[in-house]
Amino acid sequence: MHEFNNKVVVITGGSEGIGKALVDLFIQQGAKVATCGRNYDKLYQLQSKYSGKPLVIHAADVSKEQDCVNFINVVIKQFGTIDILINNAGVSMRSLVADVELDTIRKVMDINFWGTVYCTKLALPYILQNNGTVVGVSSIAGYRGLPGRSGYSASKFAVNGWLESLRTELLTSGTNIMWVCPGFTTSNIRNAALNKEGKAHGETPMDESSMMSSAECANHIMRAIQKRKRTLVLSFTGKRTVFLNRFFPSLADKLVRKFFFKNGELVK
Repeated sequence: MHEFNNKVVVITGGSEGIGKALVDLFIQQGAKVATCGRNYDKLYQLQSKYSGKPLVIHAADVSKEQDCVNFINVVIKQFGTIDILINNAGVSMRSLVADVELDTIRKVMDINFWGTVYCTKLALPYILQNNGTVVGVSSIAGYRGLPGRSGYSASKFAVNGWLESLRTELLTSGTNIMWVCPGFTTSNIRNAALNKEGKAHGETPMDESSMMSSAECANHIMRAIQKRKRTLVLSFTGKRTVFLNRFFPSLADKLVRKFFFKNGELVK
């Protein structure tokens, strides 16, 4: 507990799923936590749960630069600095490239990639002063393009590449840059995934009963931050996918196709 006691931890997208689990965990670890999300009611419920604890909430859409500016300003006004930034806010999509509207891909890229860029750039001066950590919650889709998730994969490839560039720039600075690929985790991201028209599906074809819980995922992320890891790929399926895609890409094409399609139709 002592490692995170009084550390300032900023988590985007903290109103549900992995983000909320991270808020819960770091509050329990004695950290000062700030989080943002688009749903103020859910953020308020979170704040009510931790009444009297050092938790700052702020309604923000990370795809909008000014919202990110306002959020980081609120954090600095309240806590004075930032030790750890976890870029967790994100959105997925489900649509074939032939069907999807370009605005849907643009929306996914704005939230997942630009949201990470905005918040990281704004928080970085404080994190550098503290030899802190920047985390990007990415995806296996950032290592392997997934059918029906073209915009999502593109955004996560972009996040991985951008953070890798930043890590290399800061390699001797004492600041750690890390990206995490949870694999399939129980959260609302699939229900909130955008359809071809950019609207939330509201349902998921995936069976979430056997997936890793958000709380377990949050624990893995916290331990990786402690160990100042470079990357974290969770789940056997995720590690196998990364391995196959690197060394046997043609085989990976076929296996991924088989997983997501049935009788020529996208089913997952």
